[in-house]
Amino acid sequence: MYVLISVLIIIASILLILIVLVQNSKGGGLASNFSSSNQVMGVKKTADFLEKATWTLAVSLLVLSLLASMTIPRGEIEEKSKIEQQVNNAVDPTQMPQFPTSVPETEKTEEGNEE
Repeated sequence: MYVLISVLIIIASILLILIVLVQNSKGGGLASNFSSSNQVMGVKKTADFLEKATWTLAVSLLVLSLLASMTIPRGEIEEKSKIEQQVNNAVDPTQMPQFPTSVPETEKTEEGNEE
């Protein structure tokens, strides 16, 4: 499904690029070349068609992009990165036992009093 939507996105993008390049923001462009007298559609109708096609392709590109993001195959990755393995295998320093390096002063005086 993802591959089909990706192909449709590419086709819509190419068509959108071509239609935008055909248009001229001043009202000329390719539409001005169709001003012959035996033309069924006039310049205004051609410009309207190009504008509607642009908006339709832009909206379809947006919808297809959203659909593609929902259908991305998200299989379980078996290999973990080395950093992730190190993080998972790291020992929590707060859980390590605390070994005293010297006897505190209070224990020394208590030991001396007992004798």
